Amino acid sequence: MQGLFKKVVGDSDQREIARLQEVVERINALESAFEALDDAQLRAKTDEFRQRLAHGETLDGILVEAFAAVREAAKRTIGLRHYDVQLIGGIVLHQGKIAEMKTGEGKTLVATLPLYLNALEGKGAHLVTPNDYLSKVGVQWMGPIYHALGLSVGVIQSAAADPNRGSFLFDPDYPSADDRFLNLRPVSRREAYLADITYGTNNEFGFDYLRDNMVHDLSQCVQRELHYAIIDEVDNILIDEARTPLIISGPAEESSELYRRFADIVRRLRPSSPESVEREEPDGDYVLEERTQIVTLTEQGVERVEQMLPEIGPGESIYDPKHAHMLPYLDNALRAYVVYKRDKDYIVKDGEVIIVDEFTGRLMYGRRFSEGLHQAIEAKEGVAVRRESLTYATITFQNYFRMYEKLA
Repeated sequence: MQGLFKKVVGDSDQREIARLQEVVERINALESAFEALDDAQLRAKTDEFRQRLAHGETLDGILVEAFAAVREAAKRTIGLRHYDVQLIGGIVLHQGKIAEMKTGEGKTLVATLPLYLNALEGKGAHLVTPNDYLSKVGVQWMGPIYHALGLSVGVIQSAAADPNRGSFLFDPDYPSADDRFLNLRPVSRREAYLADITYGTNNEFGFDYLRDNMVHDLSQCVQRELHYAIIDEVDNILIDEARTPLIISGPAEESSELYRRFADIVRRLRPSSPESVEREEPDGDYVLEERTQIVTLTEQGVERVEQMLPEIGPGESIYDPKHAHMLPYLDNALRAYVVYKRDKDYIVKDGEVIIVDEFTGRLMYGRRFSEGLHQAIEAKEGVAVRRESLTYATITFQNYFRMYEKLA
């Protein structure tokens, strides 16, 4: 019965495509009229659309004509004509939905339709790519379409310490000395964001947002409101890497000498025997809970630690407020000595502690244990104790892209 119902009325996707096909036919009906326009008249359509929006018309109201204009501009500039299925993809992306397209079906060309339409509101439209190469080539390839319609398009690239060095506007008249940056004129980061359309990677958009939240004056911000974005390979960015945090950090003060002091202290402590762990008074200085991998000092262990700390006078305790700053160093030293094993959880190579991934066994170069644990392991192994780092700003991809008014 359910199969018969589907055959009669079609499933939801088929019904939606049939509805969109009617819009496509209206776009196709305008093709000859737009072909008759000269370049200046075609370019003037953008001003006309903006005026209509300013007088209360909606984006949906001008969609048919806007898409027809983009198609004509593409034919004249890069010699490509949007197929009907690509027009449908453009409509779906304008609606803030997910459009699945196979490799080679022209996703780059499809994106020009909703990007142009949504950029007409003057609030910016972003295309988010997985890597710098795709965003740069996308602008160089599709830039002539936007240029013919009177819109500016920028691209942001990763440029390490100086983001301004990786910001460009498409300019067909700019003579670039480097063929890799053909038709790309260097501009400030802010200018790239002020373009009608901006291409870039998820990392660059996210890090620019974090940097904007660290400025001392609002005039130093480079991004404007997060209005509309199309995410390429959305499954990778919003599912696989959804919880991946973007972090801007910096060095804290010099590492405390307490790391080395407590590394030396915990070496002198004795573990409790397995048979004594359940007793009220274990026979050692510390107990390791095997299941949770938590190490706790026994009363005897606390006394021994306090005896090895000359700062703690008679009648005083390491748990007193004036000595409490030492507790994190003691806790990390215990974990580093008892729980974390060399050549299992980490290795020491060229004077550096390198974490071993517990699932894959691969070396995780550049990664560090947080909250002082890495420094405690460095002190344990007798290598240079590096500075601690402070997190200045952090956000996940999921939380960043949630802030856009419309996402596709």
